[in-house]
Amino acid sequence: MDKRDYYEVLGLQKGASDDEIKKAYRKLAKQYHPDLNPDNPEAEAKFKEINEANQVLSDPDKRKKYDQFGHAGVDSSYGGGAGGFGGFGGFSGGFDGVDLSDIFGDIFGGGFGGGRSSTNANAPRRGSDIAVHLDIGFMEACKGVSHDINVTRVENCEECGGSGAKKGTTAKTCPDCNGSGRINVQQRTMFGSMMSQRVCTKCGGRGKIVETPCPKCSGKGNVNAKKTITVNVPAGIDNDLTLNVRGQGNVGANGGPRGDLKVRISVRPDKIFEREGNDIWIDFPITYSQAALGAEIEVPTIDGKVSYTVPAGTQPGTVFRLRGKGVQKLQRAEGDRGDQKVRISVEVPKNLSKKQKDALLAFEETLEEKNYEKRSSFFDKIKEMFGRE
Repeated sequence: MDKRDYYEVLGLQKGASDDEIKKAYRKLAKQYHPDLNPDNPEAEAKFKEINEANQVLSDPDKRKKYDQFGHAGVDSSYGGGAGGFGGFGGFSGGFDGVDLSDIFGDIFGGGFGGGRSSTNANAPRRGSDIAVHLDIGFMEACKGVSHDINVTRVENCEECGGSGAKKGTTAKTCPDCNGSGRINVQQRTMFGSMMSQRVCTKCGGRGKIVETPCPKCSGKGNVNAKKTITVNVPAGIDNDLTLNVRGQGNVGANGGPRGDLKVRISVRPDKIFEREGNDIWIDFPITYSQAALGAEIEVPTIDGKVSYTVPAGTQPGTVFRLRGKGVQKLQRAEGDRGDQKVRISVEVPKNLSKKQKDALLAFEETLEEKNYEKRSSFFDKIKEMFGRE
């Protein structure tokens, strides 16, 4: 009888690596498995051919003989084969190097040959989390604040106590799954009988059957309820951070713990202050005279106004630091704060009267180059540049 080349069957070239053989086999075995192609003789034939090819090519000794002698080296029906493949039917050699549970686990929904463990439907399960959004002001983020948040969350039905059964009745253990919520399913394959687990269709995986449902929750055992939860926002919270409030989410199942409440924070910007990490920035305008002569100014901070002495000759863009006047650092000792940085801008006067202009010109005539450090340095560089030319 004529047989296709084993490398051709797996879609490979001679000399393919062991890893390439394994990947090709897994892909084709899933594609042509009889359980996925019921009543399809062609798929069944391809599946047998694929497995036969893999059994030879995945075995180093058989593969060596096949590469040297072809089918005759591994199949006695080809005239005194050296390896004795022994036919496909018995699979006496197994599938060397291939984990069948890995290949077929997703086909049968449970473990290959019962390898996966089932989950007890009546075991306590944690409730799901709730996500909400909270908008707060800049100062609230700096100082901390308490906010009441209205949420809708899952609660146990008060009428039935979460059982789902009408008051005075009880839920019964599902006879099909004996309360486990899953059933074992036996499937006939060409490997023999195989067991897998699936969700029990009779109870829907709950493990119990409610014959007389609670009228308030319709047998679900829980209801949606509106609740007001007080959330304490810590000082130093920043924009887009999420605050986790433990145990304020949806109720758990079978006595399991509640989920959490996830509060995502949005901080509104301030008209004066700008935050950078735990530091606060502020732009402070002063007059020409204050910059030249120096002045005592009152600087706003998140704690109130503080006095600061601007030294004479202060230049535009100069930054002064007020230590410890920034934002409280999260999860650090109280008082461990950032700094406030004060960026100075010098405002040039506009709309001068003739008297003011004359006074300014008279003042300008009294100045010398040494009074303008940057200007003097700039023109010295200009002179040097043109002097070289």
